Amino acid sequence: MKVIYGAAYYIEYSTSDRLETDLQLMEDAGINTIRIGESTWSVEEPREGEYDFARVTEVIEAAARHGISVIVGTPTYAVPAWLAALDPGVLGGNRFGPRQNMDITDPTYRKYAERIIREIVSRTAGYENVIGYQIDNETKHYYMHSDRVICGFREWLRKRFGTIEALNNAYGLNHWSNSVASFEELPDPAGAVNGSYACAFDEYRRELAAEFLRWQAGIVGEYKRDDQFITHNFDYEWRQLGAPGQQMGRSYGMQPDLNTHDAAAAVTLAGTDVYFPAGDRLTGQEIAFAGDLMRPLKRAPYLVIESQAQAFTGWLPYPGQLRQMALAHIASGACGVMYWPWMSIHNGIEAYWKGVLSHDGLPGETYEEVREIGSVLRRVAGLPGDDQGSVMTAQGKTPRIAVVVSCEALHAMRWFPTDNDLGYNDVVMQFHRALYELGLECDVIYDRDREWSRYDMLVFPELYCADDSMIGQIRDHVREGGTVFAGYRSFFADENLKIRDGIQPYGLTDVFGMHYSRFTRTDEISWMELLEEEGADVLERYDHRHWGRYAAATHNIWGSGHAWYLGYTAGDERLKELLAAAAETAGIELPADRFPVITRTSNGLKFIFNFSDEEKTASIVSGSEEILTGDILTGDRAVIPEWGTLILKID
Repeated sequence: MKVIYGAAYYIEYSTSDRLETDLQLMEDAGINTIRIGESTWSVEEPREGEYDFARVTEVIEAAARHGISVIVGTPTYAVPAWLAALDPGVLGGNRFGPRQNMDITDPTYRKYAERIIREIVSRTAGYENVIGYQIDNETKHYYMHSDRVICGFREWLRKRFGTIEALNNAYGLNHWSNSVASFEELPDPAGAVNGSYACAFDEYRRELAAEFLRWQAGIVGEYKRDDQFITHNFDYEWRQLGAPGQQMGRSYGMQPDLNTHDAAAAVTLAGTDVYFPAGDRLTGQEIAFAGDLMRPLKRAPYLVIESQAQAFTGWLPYPGQLRQMALAHIASGACGVMYWPWMSIHNGIEAYWKGVLSHDGLPGETYEEVREIGSVLRRVAGLPGDDQGSVMTAQGKTPRIAVVVSCEALHAMRWFPTDNDLGYNDVVMQFHRALYELGLECDVIYDRDREWSRYDMLVFPELYCADDSMIGQIRDHVREGGTVFAGYRSFFADENLKIRDGIQPYGLTDVFGMHYSRFTRTDEISWMELLEEEGADVLERYDHRHWGRYAAATHNIWGSGHAWYLGYTAGDERLKELLAAAAETAGIELPADRFPVITRTSNGLKFIFNFSDEEKTASIVSGSEEILTGDILTGDRAVIPEWGTLILKID
């Protein structure tokens, strides 16, 4: 696979006929791919059954003349007005106007969505420069709550538990007289007072969203060529910034409303949309997290379908940062980088989400940086026209550490939060940030991914719920020589979010060499488990006049491996110290450099980034060749300018 370098292109949004102008600017900038069509259903079918794909085919044909490939999107995430008027049930009780306002299980919606998918794919699959299809757009379950969805949920529970008695017991529904005598009596989850039941409804809706993507992929698969891929732009929690109701926000942690691990079965190429602050707040962590979460989905390269060029006010990249951001995606295992959008939009809620071109449509400084990046990527990775081959293979990046995350734990922590200002994604991102700033590369894998033998060290940040098979697999991992690092509140409940009635940490007290039954908080510490050692080394005790006799963090040698446990909400620096020590017991060498100097490796290349406004030096091997300049570097340190990047060949 060659590297994709491109942008989202919406000729339908343009205020003037500038197709040839835009494509020539793209060709000059080294852009080799555009993405079209995913949000323009009302243009392609302005009235029921009346199709107009003239702009779609015009763009594809014009792009071919400029040597530009096309990814076509199925336009199903923003329904047209006529469909909402035809059957209001399509909207699932929502109003028309916002996007993603539909019930994806509604039969009327499915009927017309299938028609538009078949029309657009059948009309475009024969074009040689159409290289793939994006199904839907940033799909989630959209909080569907129709009678049909609730009935489906009850049937899903029936298949899962078999009998109502088993369900009552698994969820502890006797509390507050919530137990029922039949599945039909199960209450509306909207008013649930039982966390297990409410979180099960969210799990069911995540499965509906994954099924929806598989359904679309099946339709596309009937028409696409064997050499065309199917992708989707998986996203993350949208952490709102700025004024209420505005688009301004950032990608943060896991997507709560889609199990990305399950949904990835629908695609042949994983894709992602990731947005993050630039300027003084650019750290590269969001880029790294996106790659670390996307790579394991298919054990293969992934595509950055959307990322920013200029984006919001205050996010305009400093000189050099845009190149740094693109290279950081490649260093994390991406097979391509695409900007959203090509040209800034002149109206609508995304009007101030600026693209490669500003509202004037002229090739300004951001465009010039994009053009320079195109040249850099051709030298580094081999864009079409070069013969250097693929930038990334499935074997090109094999971290020895995995951070294990869980959708079920995320929703459990919404019911039983550790602290008002500390959500599950905050904890996940803190643990990942600690590894990132230490220079320790990792995969971020879902708890349903049990291919652990490839990793020397497993990290469990607040993995609240775990079934018996996971407990057994953790025991095996440590017994056979692996290292486990678990954070507070891990393994506390079973797979149904019912708290275990055994000694904590459940099933693992001998592995960790300690146990606890009580927990509390202070003004300084949000969560503190009062650990009692049973053979473990105590790494620290609480600095408290009453709780000082209890351990706060422990390390135990068990079998042939090591088990580390952190029982409290440690600060960033202490967490880094403990994770660094755990990595050493796993035989993982710590890099010589620390953040803001970050080293990432991919396919025989070492990328060294300076995420700071000051010149830094980095550790190198004397005689290394720098790819961008062709220089042979001497000595054991190299200078990296502010917001600069070195790319070295690895012997």
